Amino acid sequence: MIRTTILANLLLCGALWGQGAAAVSQPASPAGTPPAAGKPTTYQPNRFSKRASMYYGGVWGVDNLSVKLVESGEIIRFSYRVLDADKAVVLNDKKLEPSLIDYEAGAKLVVPSLEQVGQLRQSSTPEAGRSYWMAFSNKGRLVKRGHRVTVAIGQFKAEGLVVE
Repeated sequence: MIRTTILANLLLCGALWGQGAAAVSQPASPAGTPPAAGKPTTYQPNRFSKRASMYYGGVWGVDNLSVKLVESGEIIRFSYRVLDADKAVVLNDKKLEPSLIDYEAGAKLVVPSLEQVGQLRQSSTPEAGRSYWMAFSNKGRLVKRGHRVTVAIGQFKAEGLVVE
């Protein structure tokens, strides 16, 4: 009984002492005004891990994968840089229909095809060192900034890309 009382008192004193130290470390603010905010954060969510980057570079011959909202959110642009043209040929294949899947929004977006222009994607033979893109129609703006999406083109799948 005495041991538990002593233990409880020690824990209580430690907790109170920790609160007192925290109260001293924060400067007092005038009554009714909130404490000053710190610097705005420049935190950017990690697009994908280093391991994933190595995977896409080694298996598919691409890196710098990014997904961005453009045109006020009506279009989503997927872009990538080619490292190895032979491995990246799948991404530019005209026969394969790319799709962007957002499980959170329950949406599957496709590359639109316009009468005079054709599909809004680059489908030329890839060259190492060049960047390529394709645009997905986001009609209704279902996919939003911060969502994690998957881009699928044939056997290629880039999962967990953060929409910027």
